[in-house]
Amino acid sequence: MDLLATLDAYEPRTASEAADVARARALVASSDPWSRTTPLHLTGSALVVHPPTARVLLRWHERMQRWLQVGGHVDPGDGGALAAARREAREETGLADLEPWPDPGRPDILHVAVVPVPAGRGEPAHEHADVRYVLATQRPDEAVPETPGAPVRWMSIGDAVAAAGVDNLRESLGRLAALFAGEPA
Repeated sequence: MDLLATLDAYEPRTASEAADVARARALVASSDPWSRTTPLHLTGSALVVHPPTARVLLRWHERMQRWLQVGGHVDPGDGGALAAARREAREETGLADLEPWPDPGRPDILHVAVVPVPAGRGEPAHEHADVRYVLATQRPDEAVPETPGAPVRWMSIGDAVAAAGVDNLRESLGRLAALFAGEPA
C-alpha cells in the first residue's frame, strides 16, 4: 500500500494529530515529500521494542539533546517511511532482526507527528512530518550505538516516558503501552 493510501486509512487519535496527518497527506500529494530542501518533509521513525520484557529502546540524539526514538530521512531507494524507519533503526541500534510489531504482516502506523527541527549542520530550521511505527527485536542484547555520542538504552515504558523530552514522544509511548497491554493503540 502506498503512503497516501496508508495515511487515508489511518485514524488520528487527537485533533492535533488530525492536523498533522492532513499536513502529511498534503505533502505526499506534492511533488517530492521526502525532499530535505523544503521547510516540511516526511521522515520515518520507530519505537524499537522487546515484547517479552515490554521494554523500548531509545537513542540519545546529540543535536536535539534528548532521548528519542530511532529514525530519520528517507533515502533514495528506501521505498517509503517504513523502509526508512527500518534502515535507520538498524543503523542506529545495530539490530538486524527488526520486524513490524505486533503484526509483522500488517505494519500499522503508530503515530504521525509534525515536529520542529532547529537550525544546525548547515540546515535552516524546518519541520519533519514523522510517520512512526513499532519494530521488534528478539535479540535486545545485540543493540549497540551507531556512534559513541549516540548511546542507546533499553527502558521500561515508565522510564521512557520520564526520559522523553517532548510530548509527541510521550504520546507515542502511551500508545505503545496500550499495545503492550493488548489494547488498541
